[in-house]
Amino acid sequence: MVSQPQKVQVVIVGAGLSGLRAATEIHAADLSYVVLEAMERVGGKILSVPSRDDGTALIDVGAAWINDTNQSEMYALAQKYDFELVKQRAEGRNLYQDGEGNVSVLPYGSPAKLTPEQQKEFDEIANKVGEYVECSNLQNPHLGPNAAELDSLTIAQLAEKKFGGTLVARLFFTELAKGLVGTQPEEISALHLIDYIKSGGGLAIMMSDGKDGGQYLRNRQGQQQFAKNLAAELHPGTVKLSHPVKSITQSDDCVLVSTTNGKQFTADRVIVSIPTPLYPRIHFGTELPPAKKALGDSNKLGCYSKTVFVFSTAWWRDADLSGTVNSPGLITFSRDTVVPEDEQYSITCFHLGAPGLEWSKLKGQEKQDAVWREFNKMFRVVVDKVPEPIKVIQQDWTLEPWAWGAPSPFMVPGIMSGEPGQSIRDPVGRIHFIGSETALVWKGYMEGAVRSGVRGAQEVMETFS
Repeated sequence: MVSQPQKVQVVIVGAGLSGLRAATEIHAADLSYVVLEAMERVGGKILSVPSRDDGTALIDVGAAWINDTNQSEMYALAQKYDFELVKQRAEGRNLYQDGEGNVSVLPYGSPAKLTPEQQKEFDEIANKVGEYVECSNLQNPHLGPNAAELDSLTIAQLAEKKFGGTLVARLFFTELAKGLVGTQPEEISALHLIDYIKSGGGLAIMMSDGKDGGQYLRNRQGQQQFAKNLAAELHPGTVKLSHPVKSITQSDDCVLVSTTNGKQFTADRVIVSIPTPLYPRIHFGTELPPAKKALGDSNKLGCYSKTVFVFSTAWWRDADLSGTVNSPGLITFSRDTVVPEDEQYSITCFHLGAPGLEWSKLKGQEKQDAVWREFNKMFRVVVDKVPEPIKVIQQDWTLEPWAWGAPSPFMVPGIMSGEPGQSIRDPVGRIHFIGSETALVWKGYMEGAVRSGVRGAQEVMETFS
């Protein structure tokens, strides 16, 4: 049964970080609002789960890191909520598995086993990519030098055209596409990946586990607590879980929002905070302009899933291992995710791109067994016997009906430099669009999400002034 519409000034679609941060701004402006969330929880692709049966010692199976310098919005929230931040361990030896399955022990920070000549080529490619990034236009990517050419190529085609398609070039760009957005280099626009890197301050910062880096600080309370605390700042009853939005219809003086469970809301403004590939799941009564519609039809989500092995001790540290592995196979990379204060000893493995999608097809115990075989093989190069985990936690974002993948949508060639890419932040009448992919800074990260939420709320508030 369809209910009588509830009247508010602003409807926010999505209770991830961007939607909730927008809601707190709307709340502070004393406007009436409601937040509609399809999932049974807040946080979107931020999810913290207990590593113990008593519900304690949380582990993040979604977004996991912030820093205290160039991610100022997230760090300010962490201080506001008095979270205990844990520095990412950045010491010990790494393990690297090559395409033939051979495992090598490398110094910390070495992503792959390379000859001196290959390392020189690797560094030259990184420097050239850095030049592309430096010259790109963050505010208007389509106006940057070589923008049209870069957006006509996939990253794989760029590797072939500009770097000769060598073994090192293929390795570099494959791991770049997988590591940043969970896809293969044959899919993503070169311009979009360059812009993505620019938004994160450059490759060195995005890849770093140290100070200023993209993987510097974890949250002992779990990153999902950011979303829970933001939601707690709102009026009771305004965040409505399990309310998937099915239609948004504009008229001259209001917007009607309907959910799949028969609820209706009318509002002066609507803020849409969902990934662009999910736009087609909502019926827009007044069809979106072609450029905006193309974002939903063309943008894709990568594979960025996790397996966490929880142990009774941090045994790898005793062997002078960092807990980091790198591989072109099932475990693209891993990190030590220990919280000593909680006696929580874990290594988190990431399954990205094509290998991750193949893993996603496995069922039940097969998934866990496949990861454990790879994990055990790599660590046994140094450790005689790898201890059995006391708990295994897995999160496959590609199977989540309201996520479809992670971390953030990517663009195929021809979208970013055209009208679709240029329209990504544009309102459509009374409807405004936010989300980490719309951010200018730290796209695809929690920082980008909250910044986009503030931007969207400001757009809306200006219409009421």
